[in-house]
Amino acid sequence: MAQPGRAGQRGRAERLGGLAPLDTHDPQRIGEYRLLGRLGEGGMGRVFLARSDRGRTAAVKLVRTELAHQEEFRARFRREVRAARTVGGEWTAPVLDADTEAETPWLATGYIAGPSLQQTVGGTGPLPERTVRILAAGLARALRSVHAAGLIHRDLKPSNVLLTLDGPRVIDFGIARALEGVSTSAVTHTGSAVGSPGFMAPEQVRGEPLTPACDVFCLGSVLVYAATGRPPFGSETTLPHAMMYRIAEQEPDLTGLPEGLRELVTACLAKDPARRPTPEELVARAEDGPDASGAAEDEPWLPGALVARLGRHAVELLETEDPQDGTAPTPTAATAVASPATVAPPRVPAPARRRRTGRTLLVAAALVLAGGGTAAAYALLGAPGDGSAAATEKTTDRPTTPPGGIPADYLGIWSTTIGDSRLDVRRFTLVQGKPGEAVLRMEATGPTYDCRFVATLKSAGPPVRLGPSTVVSGPPDTCRPGSPSTLELMGGQLRRTFDDAGGLAPLLYTKKG
Repeated sequence: MAQPGRAGQRGRAERLGGLAPLDTHDPQRIGEYRLLGRLGEGGMGRVFLARSDRGRTAAVKLVRTELAHQEEFRARFRREVRAARTVGGEWTAPVLDADTEAETPWLATGYIAGPSLQQTVGGTGPLPERTVRILAAGLARALRSVHAAGLIHRDLKPSNVLLTLDGPRVIDFGIARALEGVSTSAVTHTGSAVGSPGFMAPEQVRGEPLTPACDVFCLGSVLVYAATGRPPFGSETTLPHAMMYRIAEQEPDLTGLPEGLRELVTACLAKDPARRPTPEELVARAEDGPDASGAAEDEPWLPGALVARLGRHAVELLETEDPQDGTAPTPTAATAVASPATVAPPRVPAPARRRRTGRTLLVAAALVLAGGGTAAAYALLGAPGDGSAAATEKTTDRPTTPPGGIPADYLGIWSTTIGDSRLDVRRFTLVQGKPGEAVLRMEATGPTYDCRFVATLKSAGPPVRLGPSTVVSGPPDTCRPGSPSTLELMGGQLRRTFDDAGGLAPLLYTKKG
């Protein structure tokens, strides 16, 4: 693939897909749910995309065996699941089913067809002020529902906030409580509290008793991340203990935060829990800003490029087959692709308006995208890393490939940036296939361009040889096809070299999922 024309300097886009096949140790069914593939694995256990016998898509969490044998964990898990069942409202992922008494306990929640806030900001950069205000109102409503059920979320962070066409959703509410005090190295401990260092409240850091105000502080940190692209008390390179010290003792770094959000965020980040606003007060403050609700209801609440990607993800969900043999769906070669202009904007979520069901949204998005044209792409579900569905934990390694196929270490999602500004992103997904089949789907994005490419397999190697890349979507004067290329693993990174690079150096990609 040739570089896009020099109209832009660094884009930031991220595919929404990445469903791993079931492996030999995974069950085919859990309760009434047929498993379609693995979404991820984390401190609590494995997470699967599943479909119920009645046709509902769900995310099913299967607890780790070692946790299931700890009575303290099982008792807490039982209590938290019981409470989580009572959480109502349209701003959370509903608990559909659970069996806390099974030999290996499990929990099924509604599958949310959207990326996490972490994925979105990490892939496309900070969100506009208006979007952050609407996000704040939605998250405050979600916390109101969680608190009304007698729960405290305890782990509100960007990876537990999912973005959908008609508003944000909060997942994993209250379940973090079940992991407190258990013996597993996969859980983050701070005294007796569980949380993520960059998004904890001061009282969590100190190991003090928690109140619902703890979640409000975390919400403030999430809003800073959404608006600036970084947490308010450090960065990815800040050591956890240093970050927690800053949370407890220092003021937040609000550099880059829009002035219109400063008062709202500062109130949430008060060190004293008693001085923080309630979720109800937060809704009022968030909706008091310009274009936060009613007057802008005909406008999408998310940026146009992200709306388009959400629409494509909706089509992928509809196209996912329900395999009778329990194996994961394979990539298809005819998934609808559309530019932002071809996607009808959903309305901004309003408090009094009753929104459409998830399935209706998916069908609507599919119809809109179908009208916008089709092109070669892939139809994998889920989300890399912290995940985009109701599961947001690390994507698992893929199984060994059959003889003659692309080596397993090459498969997955790879990303790199161009230049020094981190504004031009190159991201591709490599899937299994045979010579002549499309195995690489590429995104090249920047502030002024969004190019999509596909390339076929010439030989599985290693190294892997690809044929010429062709343009799937994007302006022809900016997005140009490229020459054949070679993929080669080097120290955990993947180097892509073009036969006709025009003097450009090979790019080194880092695996993202």
